[in-house]
Amino acid sequence: MLTLQGKSVFRDICIGPIFFYRGREREAVRRPVEDKEEELGRFARAREEAARQLHKLYETTRARVGEANAAIFEIHEMMLEDEEYVESVRNLVNTQSVNLEYAIQTTGENFARMFRSMGDDYMDQRAQDVLDISRRLIRILSEEGGEDLRDLIPEEPSIIAADDLMPSETVQLPRELVLGFVMRGGSVNSHTAILARSMGIPALVEVGGELSDEYDGLNAAVDGYSGVVCVEPDEETLRLLREKKEQSDRHLAALHLLKGQDNVTRDGRAIRVFANAGSLEDVDAACENDAGGIGLLRSEILYLGRESEPDEETQFAFYRKVLERMGGKEVIIRTMDIGADKKVPYLGLSPEENPALGLRAIRICLKRPELFKVQLRALYRAGLYGRLRVMYPMITSPEELIRIRRIEEEVRRELKEEGIAFERDIPTGIMIETPAAALVSGELAGMVDFFSVGTNDLTQYTLALDRQNAGLEEFADSRHRAVLKLIGMAAESAHRAGIWIGICGELGADVSLTEEFLRMGIDELSVSPAMILPLRQQIRRLDLRGGKRA
Repeated sequence: MLTLQGKSVFRDICIGPIFFYRGREREAVRRPVEDKEEELGRFARAREEAARQLHKLYETTRARVGEANAAIFEIHEMMLEDEEYVESVRNLVNTQSVNLEYAIQTTGENFARMFRSMGDDYMDQRAQDVLDISRRLIRILSEEGGEDLRDLIPEEPSIIAADDLMPSETVQLPRELVLGFVMRGGSVNSHTAILARSMGIPALVEVGGELSDEYDGLNAAVDGYSGVVCVEPDEETLRLLREKKEQSDRHLAALHLLKGQDNVTRDGRAIRVFANAGSLEDVDAACENDAGGIGLLRSEILYLGRESEPDEETQFAFYRKVLERMGGKEVIIRTMDIGADKKVPYLGLSPEENPALGLRAIRICLKRPELFKVQLRALYRAGLYGRLRVMYPMITSPEELIRIRRIEEEVRRELKEEGIAFERDIPTGIMIETPAAALVSGELAGMVDFFSVGTNDLTQYTLALDRQNAGLEEFADSRHRAVLKLIGMAAESAHRAGIWIGICGELGADVSLTEEFLRMGIDELSVSPAMILPLRQQIRRLDLRGGKRA
């Protein structure tokens, strides 16, 4: 028996033969062309066909795993029309007189390289997307079509192994023939991983090169709980895995029954359980998992991977869509948290030796009020379409809030003078993510409607370590007594001022801390959509009167 370690995408177990999927990716050979107009005409026709295929994929995916996951192919359709992508392909054809296939391949690789260099999970997904649509276009141009995978799939239910899978390939593989996925590369946050989770397929990524083609056809077992794939497992291993799966199935069935139930402890205390979101897919996943609302919408996704800042209309359309999809449930949108690990070259920010301690988030907004005003205008206008709340990140002092209030008033006055409809009364809150904010939370609480604790940054700043530095992982203790003490201090200040406080950092999903948070006075926990029901289960087990658990 050979055991290989990877990273788990979906916590389940499967057993069956390995089938190596090799796809239809082909290298585009560079060749000179004389008729550039003909090449550009081929480009227009290929994009039309790709759009048709993607629309069909959207409908198929929506029927199979819901609109949230089908939105991936809406993104692909939009990228087909992206001006920068289209112009890059055209420019290569026009200036270098190269064939269209080579121009598309080069553009896709250049864009993917640029996205990946940003060191951001969201941009890594965009890199995969641009490669996917580029390969689709090349397949169409080579007359291979790109839709029929019948000659590439196994004849019996199998564990699909590959270097990586594109979203369009993942969703087209017949579900009845896919027991699980095991990939040498990939990412736990990729669209392919998201699809695997939504389809309920055990999957591992980043298994590495030890996953050899020589194992094609051998029996294997994927343990999505431990992130392990066993090639030719022995009988004892198989027995233990089958018992583990039976327990898992019983647990999932119990969680499903919690949909529609209240987040109330055994002694009657109601807790807000909301979802964190960074995209429309996340918003739809929040609805599917019965979230009470969106406790953190990361608006910086609108600013990343662009050549210029998003204009007011672009932002307004996105915020409105989110609010409408939530159907009247509360949505808390955090103003742009740019800087530190999120780079936007078009802002022209100077390089910093320690960006975590530099110009980021609200500091950029206060130094560049014209940028801030565009976002506030879009938010105030979108506020007419749902229950919007606005949250400001990286606040460290009351003086910053005073400056924000002045800008808010300017924006409201300008919108009124221009005769533009907007929501005049939007509750506002702040992130408690620095020790400074926690220490002066008594003053800040009287100036806002709510607090939300960002435990990731609060841990970073409290323990004086860079959370992007993998070498410091052993010291990054988010459960450190100092971190928990600062959270408790902020909760006390919030309740003294009559406002509520939530947690929207990763620590909020740690069910081993749920009771401690509730005893501190935390009113809301905002977590990833997948953690909504497990967190609800934990809350409903607690009895805060005597520290008892059911």
